Amino acid sequence: MVPVDVVGVRQQQDQEIVVLLLDAAAELAVPIVIGAREASAIAMAQAGVATPRPMTHDLLRDLLEAVGVGLDRVEIVALDGGVFFAELVLSTGVRLDSRASDAIALAVRTGSPVLCSAEIVAAAGVEVVDNTQQREMERFRDFLDHATVEDFTAPGGPHEPDVDDTPP
Repeated sequence: MVPVDVVGVRQQQDQEIVVLLLDAAAELAVPIVIGAREASAIAMAQAGVATPRPMTHDLLRDLLEAVGVGLDRVEIVALDGGVFFAELVLSTGVRLDSRASDAIALAVRTGSPVLCSAEIVAAAGVEVVDNTQQREMERFRDFLDHATVEDFTAPGGPHEPDVDDTPP
């Protein structure tokens, strides 16, 4: 497992939304396709946006805190047919299966580290080597600092399932 930074979410030219995980040591970014709601949850947490009522990931964070259990880390453990699988590793040693997008949203809220299998980084990572890409990531981080929920609302109505919703 290698530590990765959650760079943020981004809508690609083909309209897919991805969360980018950066393995700075290998100069590789792992893009994970996620839905608009999951993107919003991650971006809002990164920007420190508080909602009037707890969202699902906020509720899970608060529940863990209320029962005295911490989230030690999130691990991206498998990639099968384009679907990323994650596990929540609790302070009790319990490991829970999770969609990657939900695990990342919870990690951002708790300040927990995100780790990714080295094999996944090698297989799914894309090179981040030039200054143009680094400047784009900096602009994207600036965008996240000023993002609102409306920036991630899917046009045309109801949420469409993301890749993580596909059963194994």
